[in-house]
Amino acid sequence: MSIEKAYNSWADQYDTNNNRTRDLDKQATIETLSKYKFENVLELGCGTGKNTQWLLRVAASVIGLDFSQEMLNKAKTKINDNRVSFRKADLNQSWEIEDGFADLITSSLTLEHINNLEHIFRQAKGKLRSNGLFFICELHPFKHYSGSQAKFETEGGTQELEVYTHHISDYINAAKKCDLTLVEVKEWFDGETQNELPRLVSFVFRK
Repeated sequence: MSIEKAYNSWADQYDTNNNRTRDLDKQATIETLSKYKFENVLELGCGTGKNTQWLLRVAASVIGLDFSQEMLNKAKTKINDNRVSFRKADLNQSWEIEDGFADLITSSLTLEHINNLEHIFRQAKGKLRSNGLFFICELHPFKHYSGSQAKFETEGGTQELEVYTHHISDYINAAKKCDLTLVEVKEWFDGETQNELPRLVSFVFRK
């Protein structure tokens, strides 16, 4: 099943099923971005708008891109605000966004579905204003190493999505090639055991 079809199928239950990765990502997004000021946001992989709702509390405008129309439909149902625009887009292609639009670009639980990280960073650099920020939060590569990946339950059983393993150095090196500077990196834990693997890793890069 393609990524687009998988997320279209997942859309109805994405906000309600038991998903610690989704919930921790929302926490990481709010805790990290609350430290920064921004007005115009480009949200990559906005999905059902789980982070869009918070972004609209602190931003002047948000453009949300996603490759799943059904996820976007859920977002449009939940969020009725003329400051947000939801658009279907393939992030592997050129982004149809004005250069220099954003002072913040976010990408949450999205880049594991993208093979070419350098393309993402190059596109992000073009869409960011000078000194703009690029926030990324993804499943920690340690989880990939141990066999974890994005998945959801269906009537026919567990549906696992196609993913690519990106090492922490892959993000940092792709950013460096595109002249983006690492501002911070943090690992996020469930907090259930003392010696657990981190669930997520987040980065903030600056143009």
